Amino acid sequence: MVKRGIGYLGARTRRLKQMGAEELNVLFQERIDANDKIEPRDSMPEEYRKHLIRQMSQHAHSEVIGMQPEGNWITRAPSLRAKKILLAKVQDEAGHGLYLYSATETLGITRDELIEKLHQGKAKYASIFNYPALTWADMGAIGWLVDGAAITNQVSLQKTSYGPYSRAMVKICKEESFHQRQGYEIIATMAAGTPEQRAMAQDSLNRFWWPSLMMFGPHDSDSPRSGNAMKWKIKRESNDVLRKRFIDKTVSQAELIGLTIPDKDLKWNEEEKSYDFGEIDWDEFWSVVKGGGPCNIKRLKHHKKAHTDGEWVRKAAAAYAQKQAKK
Repeated sequence: MVKRGIGYLGARTRRLKQMGAEELNVLFQERIDANDKIEPRDSMPEEYRKHLIRQMSQHAHSEVIGMQPEGNWITRAPSLRAKKILLAKVQDEAGHGLYLYSATETLGITRDELIEKLHQGKAKYASIFNYPALTWADMGAIGWLVDGAAITNQVSLQKTSYGPYSRAMVKICKEESFHQRQGYEIIATMAAGTPEQRAMAQDSLNRFWWPSLMMFGPHDSDSPRSGNAMKWKIKRESNDVLRKRFIDKTVSQAELIGLTIPDKDLKWNEEEKSYDFGEIDWDEFWSVVKGGGPCNIKRLKHHKKAHTDGEWVRKAAAAYAQKQAKK
């Protein structure tokens, strides 16, 4: 590795300031194509920064909002072991949100601004969390399907072009992998239980299957931001490729525990060595994204209340930090 002195770095900084926007964009794309990691103080196009803020903040919001359906079942878990595992999982999700908010703040936006955008409806979170968790089997489906879909998407994000996002994803993926196994254990146990428990497990799969496929987003041809995301290597693989991979992996898992994927058009394609599947209800997807899901209003209302109720904690923490800084 060649060591660069302060004089070299200063000259390089002056040269970058003298470049035009087009020249800077060319230089930036060369770094992306060379698989360089982009760090917070590096020169980057404004559109790249904005895209990252949108995607990373949505990811952070999803981790935090996603605590709600599972947190609601902590007091109703069927055993002490189940309660301890679920409590640990919800705490993990809170930590993931904090990692991602911190990573997003490196782009020059504050956490307060990010949360304000969420409360104003200017920022989104994963639409899957706007569906209700009605039974204990849903804790299994969320872990198995929702976290399973998240892992399929997030594994490639470990190689995303923005350094802070990439590094956050390494730890998050390790923990989400455990969450997926924990969810599958719940659903497998219920599938092997009484007829009533097995029916509950199948019902949960029926309700969460299609929303889980929607988590990957619209078809690539209908996703206007996918082009730049792939060009800048923020995303490494397309929505449709990731969705297919999730289906291929999950079908065999369902078959192993005797559950049926709720898709009459699902069939193995020998030529492609992959499953063909039915058409997703995109009208439902867009309706939920735009606020028309079963729990959109409830989720956001709960988050606003928790944020307001926790204001004193944030103030106390800030005051303590200021006091420590003066020592």
